[in-house]
Amino acid sequence: MDHVVIVGGGFGGLSAAQSLKNVPVRLTLLDRRNFHLFQPLLYQVATGWLSPANIASTLRATLRHQRNASVLLAEAKDFDVEKRRVLLDDGEIQYDTLVLATGSGTHYFGNDRWAIYAPGLKTVEDATEIRRRVLKAFEAAERENDPAKRKALLTFAIVGGGPTGVELAGTLGEIAHDTLKNDFRNIDPSTTTILLIEGGERIIPSFDPTLSEKAAITLQALGVTVLRNALVTDVGAEFVIVKHGNIPERIACHTVIWAAGVKASPDGQLIASKTGAKTDRSGRVEVEPDLTVKGHPEIFVIGDLANYSHQTGKPLPGVAPVAIQQGRYVGKVIAARLKNRTIPPFRYHDHGSMAIVGRGSAVAEMGRFRFSGSVAWLAWLFVHLSNLIEFENKLLVLIQWGWYYLSRNRAARLITGDLPSAEKMQRR
Repeated sequence: MDHVVIVGGGFGGLSAAQSLKNVPVRLTLLDRRNFHLFQPLLYQVATGWLSPANIASTLRATLRHQRNASVLLAEAKDFDVEKRRVLLDDGEIQYDTLVLATGSGTHYFGNDRWAIYAPGLKTVEDATEIRRRVLKAFEAAERENDPAKRKALLTFAIVGGGPTGVELAGTLGEIAHDTLKNDFRNIDPSTTTILLIEGGERIIPSFDPTLSEKAAITLQALGVTVLRNALVTDVGAEFVIVKHGNIPERIACHTVIWAAGVKASPDGQLIASKTGAKTDRSGRVEVEPDLTVKGHPEIFVIGDLANYSHQTGKPLPGVAPVAIQQGRYVGKVIAARLKNRTIPPFRYHDHGSMAIVGRGSAVAEMGRFRFSGSVAWLAWLFVHLSNLIEFENKLLVLIQWGWYYLSRNRAARLITGDLPSAEKMQRR
């Protein structure tokens, strides 16, 4: 029986695994984390709306009823394409077919030193770290007597005006002007400055211009200042430098969040070096029409790790629906091969895009239809709720969303992370 090894338990990898449920193969899903993370809702963890457990499902539990599947908690360190082996820290695993779906990470465009000052939002740890920084900034401002330092503490900069940046900015606006308005005695959270810094002419540029403008207007109503055609040239512990045209501006700011770009996981360059495949500037592997690596039909690359340009001449976007559809397609290809059949090249079916902008407001684009406001917000809620993996997660998230909508309270406003040294000593 052929052994299919899938590296990565994200949207693409999990979709491929589930699509092979009734296919006569032996399947191993390999991931360095033991859970599948619903990344589109990470920003809600970062802003205290949801807890990490609400948007994560253990891979073993998700695949527990799939008899041909096993899960390994391990990390792929290298690939031996000649002998068809995945090399691990503590061993190796043989494959007949390999599916690489290890996703992407935060891209600082050659300025990786900014990472310690401006965390991205790709993992649970990223989300809880952002939540910690945001909430600690308000706590520090409550104790700060110097007006200039207090203003810097209450200034938040989000770099990147894509869907993630817009959703973060809108939610931070709600926190400052609504959720926290009665929580402090020495500061007024509504005086918070929230900057959304976008290098292009408009935010969420993949959307229709009218929706981009509606989103900008909604953000402005939430107290967010949108800076267009603005480039970040430096980031430090207490500042961000933004360049408008040829004029740089130093902004005193203690909290910067990076939502400006992604790059493929290092596995892309690794498999390219082993197979001779080409990669693009983001490290994505250029794949064949059937999502395989050129010259290696036994190796599939999908999701954010793949550059698939055969449909439109441009790479498909790095969004969950692309990875899910590619995972399902890989399952069909493998099933067809076992019957000595071939299927047509992969084709992505775009069902639309949407982004939440604030409480009760979103923008959505589905084919010819473009809408915003509460209708788009309800559509956003339905789509994201239906795509969560476990029923228990759907129920918990629905309760959390309902409670927040009625009470305007965020139950997960916990400051977690390392304790200060004095507190550590007291607890010993």
